[in-house]
Amino acid sequence: MDTRLPEPDDAAKASSLALSRRIAAEIAASDGWMPFVRYMELALHCPGLGYYGGGSRKFGTSAEGGDFVTAPEITPLFGQALARQVAQIMAASEAAILEVGAGSGRLAADLLDAWQASGETPARYLILELSGELRARQRETLAAAVPELLDRIVWLDALPEHFSGCVLGNELLDAMPVHAVAWRDDGLTERGVTLDNGRFAWAERPASGYLLDAAAEIPAQAPYVGELGLVAAGWTAEWGERLTKGALLLIDYGLPRHEYYHPDRNGGTLRCHYRHRSHDDPFWWPGLSDITAHVDFTAIAEAGHGAGLDVLGYTSQANFLINCGLGDLLTARREASEVSGLRAASAAQMLISPNEMGELFKVIALGRGVATPLLGFGRGDRLHTL
Repeated sequence: MDTRLPEPDDAAKASSLALSRRIAAEIAASDGWMPFVRYMELALHCPGLGYYGGGSRKFGTSAEGGDFVTAPEITPLFGQALARQVAQIMAASEAAILEVGAGSGRLAADLLDAWQASGETPARYLILELSGELRARQRETLAAAVPELLDRIVWLDALPEHFSGCVLGNELLDAMPVHAVAWRDDGLTERGVTLDNGRFAWAERPASGYLLDAAAEIPAQAPYVGELGLVAAGWTAEWGERLTKGALLLIDYGLPRHEYYHPDRNGGTLRCHYRHRSHDDPFWWPGLSDITAHVDFTAIAEAGHGAGLDVLGYTSQANFLINCGLGDLLTARREASEVSGLRAASAAQMLISPNEMGELFKVIALGRGVATPLLGFGRGDRLHTL
């Protein structure tokens, strides 16, 4: 991606400055230092000002004014293949799906359209979305794509106390705030944010007890800079109490722990995205860039298993989509239209190519009361690597 960042407009700068004042005031009230996990939370989710809490467009091409494109925006084949796996989970539990962080609504539209064509439409499609701007866009997308199914779609403000069915999170975990840490010669430190001549800057303090406990199993040797995804692991563990029957399907970019903390990855995985440019400065115009970190899938598996869930499968996105019949879907496209088939093949290549999303993105399934093997993990399951 091009790292040269375009200049934000005046309205965007004004919003960022307001958020910066909000963050600076909290830093001042906290002895001049804020844990990065809190900074990331505010930068992304501060109501009305954070990246997801504000009103800027996130998903879409550069021409549309978006910052990045996810798999569902690339091609409906992603949702059509995924629909087969979700249908298997719903058949083993309940005909309900809960999508957490539904983005533009494109994935929900493609899933519902695929199920409608096959006669397997779920009784309920729940969406947990806290961004008002994204909720509005999701309604618009779904109203245009599947107007006859709108009465089955319900937006939630919080996770349900209990749920049976399929819980879906596509590029959800990577946007959950992370603890930034560093292994130094004198021990583990927590990286945080301070003010240096009016600008946000990194500053480190000795790590507290719970971070020391979380880092105890991490194979990192000083000096080493990285992240701990404790929020994502805690969110996963919550489903041990909430999921009565069914499975979580979580799709994101990440690695098993032994690769995540490999010596060659020293420096961490924090990345920011703005107008289809990638950069590594989370303090650049706060609230205007998405801030993400790779997912430690070993930690996700451990959190789910420790909460009483079964780890049902783990593989690359390429393996998962091929197992779910991506090839058959492409064949059908080519038979319907040679031009459509060529376009679909080009888009599918982005989803499965090792040099694109195919290997970078992984899929993990955790559940209760669901028999294995699941369709998407029939071949190439990598549970042994976790």
